[in-house]
Amino acid sequence: MSYFMTIDLHGMTCAQAKEELECTLRSIPQDTRELTVVHGYHGGTALRDLVRSYRHPKIERKMLSMNNGSTVFIIKKK
Repeated sequence: MSYFMTIDLHGMTCAQAKEELECTLRSIPQDTRELTVVHGYHGGTALRDLVRSYRHPKIERKMLSMNNGSTVFIIKKK
């Protein structure tokens, strides 16, 4: 079981990060309820802005983390 998952987008371009998000959400296990997306924030805000504005049918809502460098996606139950 993988109730929680994490992906790290550090060092990626926005295009690479978007593809990684698509791939991860396409293949995410059905029992996963939270996906933590680590995007960083010291190197700029492009990845953070991409992640926080990203939309996908499997995402129920997004939560800002206490860590400014990550965002949590709450995954819809099936």
